[in-house]
Amino acid sequence: MVKRYEKINPPNRILMGPGPSNVPAPVMAALGAPVVGHLDPAFLAVMEEVQEMLRAVMRTENTLTIPVSGTGSAAMEAALVNVLEPGDGALVCVNGVFGERMCDIAGRCGAEVRRVDAPWGSPVDPGAVRKALDGFNAKVVAAVHAETSTGVLQPLEDLSKAAHERGALFLADAVTSLAGAPVEVDRWGIDVCYSGTQKCLSCPPGLAPITFGPRAMEVLTKRKTKVRSWYLDMTMILKYWGPDRAYHHTAPISMIYALREALRVVLEEGLEKRWERHLRVHDSLVRGLGKLGLSMLVEKPYRAPMINTVVIPEGVNDLDVRRRLLGEYSLEIGGGLGVLKGKVWRIGIMGDSCTEENVGILLGALRKLL
Repeated sequence: MVKRYEKINPPNRILMGPGPSNVPAPVMAALGAPVVGHLDPAFLAVMEEVQEMLRAVMRTENTLTIPVSGTGSAAMEAALVNVLEPGDGALVCVNGVFGERMCDIAGRCGAEVRRVDAPWGSPVDPGAVRKALDGFNAKVVAAVHAETSTGVLQPLEDLSKAAHERGALFLADAVTSLAGAPVEVDRWGIDVCYSGTQKCLSCPPGLAPITFGPRAMEVLTKRKTKVRSWYLDMTMILKYWGPDRAYHHTAPISMIYALREALRVVLEEGLEKRWERHLRVHDSLVRGLGKLGLSMLVEKPYRAPMINTVVIPEGVNDLDVRRRLLGEYSLEIGGGLGVLKGKVWRIGIMGDSCTEENVGILLGALRKLL
C-alpha cells in the first residue's frame, strides 16, 4: 500500500536564531511568480535588476556582482577557489567557526594557510595581522565581518589596508552583516566580498551574493591553473551573467525572483535606515537582557547588532530553554557552536525579524522560563 502524504503545513515561527530570518510577504509572493526559461528576455531583465540592486546594497561598482546558486558557504568556496591556486599564501583571521571554515577551504585549494587567531568573542588585532604578514608571501588576507558563531563585528578597514600594503587581496565574509550593518565594499577596499540571502536580506536560503573587484578580476584572468570547482568557476559563470548570456547552469529562477524582491524591499526602506533599525533593536534587546541578569559574550564596541551572543547563566539548561521557547512560544533562538556549545545562546535580530515586538515577546518568554 502506498503511503498517503498530507499537504505540507509547516508552523509559523518567530525566527530569532542565527538564520534564517522571517521572510516578508512580498518576497514569499515572488517565489510563486510564473517560472520562465533561464534565457527568456523577461528573466534576463530580472537578472539585470538583481545585479544593479546588489551593487547598491554592497556599495560597489564592480561589474562581477552576482548571486551564486547556493548558500553562503557556496559563496565562501567560490571566493577562495577563484583567487587561490596551489602554493599560494592565504592568511586567515580566525575568531570563530567561519574563520575555521575559510582555513579548511583554502587548504583544499592547495594554498599555504597561515592563521591569525583571536579568542572566540573578540576581534582579530590588525597589528597581529601585520606581524603575521612579515616574511609570508600572502596572496589573500581573509576575514569574517560578522562572525555568526560568536557575535563579533570585526572592523575591516585596517585589515584591508594591511593586506594591500603587502600586495595581497582582501577577502571579506559578509554573510551575516550585509543589509544589517554598514558593508562598504569599494570604500573599504574589499577585493572579494560575499554574503547570503537568509540573514539580514530576509530572503529564503539558497542564493549567495558575491562581488569581485578589479584586483581580484586581474588575478582571476591571470590564473595558471583551472579553478578547482567547475560549478563555481567565475570565468564561466561571468559569461552567463555578462553580455554573452552563455549557458552554464540552469539558474534557480524562483529564488532569483525572491532575491530581486528582497533587495527592492531593502532599498525601499533605505540602507542607512535599515542599519539604524538593527542597531536600535539590538540596543533594546541588550538592555532587556541586562534587566533579566543576563550578560553578553562580546564587549560593546565589537557587538554585531544582528547576532547577539548571550552567556547562559549557571544552572540553566540550554536545550530545555530553547525547546520551551519553540514549543510554548513558537520562537526560535540558536545555541552555541564549537567551544561555545552549551555556553551561549545566539539571538538573531535580522531583517524582517528585527522588530521591537519580537524582542518584547522573547524577553517576556525568558522572564517566565528563567
